[in-house]
Amino acid sequence: MVKARGSIWCRLMAVVPLIIFAQAQAEDGITKDRILIGQSAGFTGSVGGAVKEQKAGAMAYLEAVNANGGVHGRKIMLESVDDGFDAKKTAEVTRQLIEDKKVFALFLFRGTPNTEAAYPVAAKARVPLIAPSTGAQSMYSPPRKYLFPVRASYHSETTAIVNHLVSLGITKIAVMHDDGAFGKDVLAGVQKAMQEKKMAPSSVASYERGTLKVEPAVKQIAADNPQAVVIAAAVDSAPAFIAQMKAQDRSPMFFTLSNLSANSFVKALGPNVNGVVISQVSPYPFAVTTPISSEFLKAIKGRDMTASYAAIEGFIAAKVLVEGLRRAGPQPTREKLIKGLESMARVDLGDISVTYGPDDRSGTTFVDLTVLGKDGQFFH
Repeated sequence: MVKARGSIWCRLMAVVPLIIFAQAQAEDGITKDRILIGQSAGFTGSVGGAVKEQKAGAMAYLEAVNANGGVHGRKIMLESVDDGFDAKKTAEVTRQLIEDKKVFALFLFRGTPNTEAAYPVAAKARVPLIAPSTGAQSMYSPPRKYLFPVRASYHSETTAIVNHLVSLGITKIAVMHDDGAFGKDVLAGVQKAMQEKKMAPSSVASYERGTLKVEPAVKQIAADNPQAVVIAAAVDSAPAFIAQMKAQDRSPMFFTLSNLSANSFVKALGPNVNGVVISQVSPYPFAVTTPISSEFLKAIKGRDMTASYAAIEGFIAAKVLVEGLRRAGPQPTREKLIKGLESMARVDLGDISVTYGPDDRSGTTFVDLTVLGKDGQFFH
């Protein structure tokens, strides 16, 4: 009997290391020397320029971290897939990243409908999605366990725009927006900010998302002849709207949101660049004005990229991702990553802070207004 028991005990002891090893390897995307992160975004299509700038900024930070030993000895690898800015494709790419590529977490998706399409897939698999490039109110409230927005909301941007216009004595404000989730969210933000001042937009016109059919919107808003227009549109349709408004001898103040902060939008404006105002959700990236801009400019020095607001947004997003991974510890799991991110309360990233909690997905609240000069230079 003693011999039999000893034999059983030996077998059990032999199995234990295998169980421990299996548990250690159970979390997808984690190996002894790397962490695999997945990204779905429109590298082609209307947002392609901005997406590439954002990724370049993110990679500048991630590669700097990797060059210094990574996070707890693991290098961060980013698996990026082009979804063509098609929300239906985003959902499928998200599934592929989770099930086929076995990524640990998701990062820097682009667009409101795209993120909304991806989230159910991510939540079902219990995979956190960090730093979606959209400021839609649905990203923040109600808070969702697996979603961690970084940038400030569109409502924060529209509030800053309306407050600025009112401070200048401008009250006749129109809104031109796409007819999708992004445009409707921006419209709601403008209406809310104006309602708080007992005001309302002087006119509202929409156009079909994904097209350049802005003529009806131009006709309606040109007839209204507002002092300012808040534009919630794409990188190609917004310049088309501005050009056609000026062709109608209408030159109100044109305001766009941070979705059009990339260098690609500035180029698309062409001769109509001067005086266009863009709200920003990141500090000035072209000179050392803040600790984060100093860090950003140092990281991109010598790289095949130029400074831009889109690039520094990606840089900041990557910094939040890395801080969450560090707080997840040397044996990271997705749940530990979530807890790590939720432990970030007013964490200073370099003159811009980020806040999360179990019931809080605030991210950052930084908003600035910039104006473009005739040469396309940003002034703030």
